[in-house]
Amino acid sequence: MAIEITFPDGNKKSFDAPVSGLAIAQGISPGLAKKAALVSVNGELWDLTRPIDRDASISIITRDKPEALEVIRHDAAHVLAQAVQELFPGTQITFGPATEVGFYYDFAREQAFSEADLEQIEARMREIVKRDLPITREVWEHDAAVKHFEAAGETFKAEWIREGIKADEELTIYRQGDKWLDMCLGPHLPSTGKLGNAFKLIRVGGVYWRGDANNAQLQRIYGVAFATEDELKAYLKQVEEAEKRDHRKLARQLDLFHQQEEAPGMVFWHPKGWAIWQAVEQYVRGVFRKGGYQEVRGPQIMDVSLWKKSGHWDNYQDNMFFTESEKRSYAIKPMNCPGHVQIYNAGLHSYRDLPIRYAEFGGCHRNEPSGALHGIMRVRAFTQDDGHIFCTEEQVEAEVTAFHQQAMQVYADFGFTDLAVKLALRPDKRLGTEEAWDRAENALRAALRAAGVEWQELPGEGAFYGPKIEYHLKDSIGRSWQVGTIQYDPMMPERLDASYIDENSQRRRPIMLHRAIVGSMERFIGILIEHHAGALPLWLSPVQAVVAPIVSDADAYASEVCGALKDAGLRAQTDLRNEKINYKIREHATQKIPVIVVVGRKEAEERTVTLRFRGEERQETLPLADAIARLKA
Repeated sequence: MAIEITFPDGNKKSFDAPVSGLAIAQGISPGLAKKAALVSVNGELWDLTRPIDRDASISIITRDKPEALEVIRHDAAHVLAQAVQELFPGTQITFGPATEVGFYYDFAREQAFSEADLEQIEARMREIVKRDLPITREVWEHDAAVKHFEAAGETFKAEWIREGIKADEELTIYRQGDKWLDMCLGPHLPSTGKLGNAFKLIRVGGVYWRGDANNAQLQRIYGVAFATEDELKAYLKQVEEAEKRDHRKLARQLDLFHQQEEAPGMVFWHPKGWAIWQAVEQYVRGVFRKGGYQEVRGPQIMDVSLWKKSGHWDNYQDNMFFTESEKRSYAIKPMNCPGHVQIYNAGLHSYRDLPIRYAEFGGCHRNEPSGALHGIMRVRAFTQDDGHIFCTEEQVEAEVTAFHQQAMQVYADFGFTDLAVKLALRPDKRLGTEEAWDRAENALRAALRAAGVEWQELPGEGAFYGPKIEYHLKDSIGRSWQVGTIQYDPMMPERLDASYIDENSQRRRPIMLHRAIVGSMERFIGILIEHHAGALPLWLSPVQAVVAPIVSDADAYASEVCGALKDAGLRAQTDLRNEKINYKIREHATQKIPVIVVVGRKEAEERTVTLRFRGEERQETLPLADAIARLKA
């Protein structure tokens, strides 16, 4: 039977029998075959060695393409599993997917893996790569697979097949060489040698089988993998720099905040840390005012009946905290939107009133898993620069365009200039008609177009109630953080009976736009600390200036200077310790103080000050009034 293959340029070629992607690549050029990693068959990624047994449109995916990177990482997980079982016979394998920057694999083994074990395992992985074992795809029958894994002592694999795969469902096995194999959907590279050496094992963690604490505990080995060794080196350098900038470490060094076991996932802000918080909050409050928002405040706890009406009970209750009083059940709010609808509903609204914009620095609580908590980047108690816009469909484009302009200015003011805008589109499970989704998505596209920005579309990643625009910023060491968002929601006004009277005196539902620029205040401050390595710009620094006298004779003048700085609205302190000035300067430099104001007898007599700026060798002597004006500016 002849098979017709269509190439990306539209050319076609017939083959008398099934043909593999690798054979097709070799027929085009040996260089392409060498670089090839996968083949796309009618839009689906296949192994290069898998016979194409039907008419198909194909394209050869080379190693440098993004589609290949996930497969490289998945292959690394399989090579990791083979290495572990070769070195530690009796270890059971479970599952090992690719991740955002690498891979992991979960193992059942009584003895814990050590750091020395990781070095040994990584060395064995490189040996397996050097063997260049062929990776072959096989299709097995359900019962045969169960029997094989039970006979091999792989009880977790056998359980998964029995309980998670239907008897008539195709079950694929991937074999590396003659002996080692694993159940997997694929696809994979043609051989272990194609993986290369751009991988590294980084740590071991503990997890539970199937994510259930009642099940067996497993050990998870994590690794990172890239297409080239240069990319791996760049990533490892980024990780090294990130460790230096870790906001938890800097918080201890700079006395900003702490966390403790009695309040997991929550933050104890110290005076300096709270000064940063206030600087961010007051800045954002100014953005609210300029944008025409009215600041509001809703309750922290509300009856569960409201959360059932809003839909959060069905979709979010596992992430909520609850309490009771007088035989009534309440939920501590995980988000502010239902409360804002209640404020909107407290009055009658005409179409002439819209848009109505509410803003709140709303404290929220979410029952995040303990293993997911990470400093102030992932917490259980957080505050958002939250806002909700109630508007008509016709007003959506203008509101979203205005929000975009606000957001871009905010990120620039905080020192972020490398941003990506993404549009998350309708997911598989969603509410509403296709026509309504078309209108919503096209309104957001039109707004982005009007703002003159390029964006990436993310099919399937919108909320169940509507699409959303996401803002992803890159920090100073190249990491990407998703912060701001604006979400289109026609569903919550429907669920909570929000309405306005239109020009024909008819009752209609508003569109609700959920918006945040910095998102979680805690997380954003953590990002700021790491982005600036703790050396925050002067306007954000908790202590903006320290006045340090050279001799005790200048103490009185130092106190006067400090008072003048404070009167001018600057966060200033004095250092009147009986220490040498060079010692004081070094110590305040480690505290990343932006300006050290040095005064001595001469400065006191002439009513001047000498300014030393962080990170600069130069110093500048100015009259006190001029120095204050300079710092205020």
